[in-house]
Amino acid sequence: MTNRKFYKTIIQVEVLSEQPFEYNTLDDIARAINDDCSGQTTTLSSEELDGKQAAEALMEQASDPAFFRLTEEGEDSRG
Repeated sequence: MTNRKFYKTIIQVEVLSEQPFEYNTLDDIARAINDDCSGQTTTLSSEELDGKQAAEALMEQASDPAFFRLTEEGEDSRG
């Protein structure tokens, strides 16, 4: 397994708006908070992950371990 460390941080976003708040992406949330709404973030947790845990977390997010140059087993990829 890789010797690199990774971090998983869970952030809560609170938004106050005049209309029901609907969003599709993090960019939409940021734009709304900057332009039309009031918002704040709170860090709920942060934990260190090893390579295997990071690979699993990426797959849970429908991402790919290759994002961090990892294999599905948490090893450094060769390319």
